[in-house]
Amino acid sequence: MMHAVVFDVGECLVDETREYGTWADWLGVPRHTFHAMFGAVIAQGRDYREVFQEFRPGFDLYEEREKRAAAGQPETFGEEDVYPDVRPALAQLRADGVWLGIAGNQTVRAGHILRKLFSNDVDLIGTSDDWGASKPDPEFFKRVAEAVPFDADEILYVGDRCDNDIQPAHRSGMRTALVHRGPWATIQWSSTEARELPTFRVDSLLELSALIKEFNGSTR
Repeated sequence: MMHAVVFDVGECLVDETREYGTWADWLGVPRHTFHAMFGAVIAQGRDYREVFQEFRPGFDLYEEREKRAAAGQPETFGEEDVYPDVRPALAQLRADGVWLGIAGNQTVRAGHILRKLFSNDVDLIGTSDDWGASKPDPEFFKRVAEAVPFDADEILYVGDRCDNDIQPAHRSGMRTALVHRGPWATIQWSSTEARELPTFRVDSLLELSALIKEFNGSTR
């Protein structure tokens, strides 16, 4: 049975469109050009960080984050970037008695923002910077499993990427749900892996409550 749901952050809970737009501005690149390159890099199965290299060879993402912060233009997101289905979905799952967590590849700064936004809604907020391990490294999912008070196969990990979320979570023994939004899910949605590997495929997080109830009922 599933007793816990842990959510990825970017393009699962938070729409990153505005943030990637600010990176285009920082690089001095037209936003539509940046987004076009972003989609091309993802479609080719490359690491999204290579997008920055295309426009500025030798680009160091962590170093540039610090430069942006020093210039008063730090990476940020807020309530306006939270997908509209997120809060009602969390409330429904909480009412169902499900243990809830958030865990993704995020900076310490992003972790602080997540805690301001969601501390009252979930039981766990963990980031790759907190744990010193990033997806898709198995160590990241080991940390998730250690932080959740249930066995791995009782945890549903929800994300938007087959390569970074669904596949490594599945290998760690967790159940998985692929949410259909953002550039990765849009590009990967029709792939064999996206069709066959996730426990659930959803267009909205609001679908999770009924799916989990049905799954748990079928395992009794």
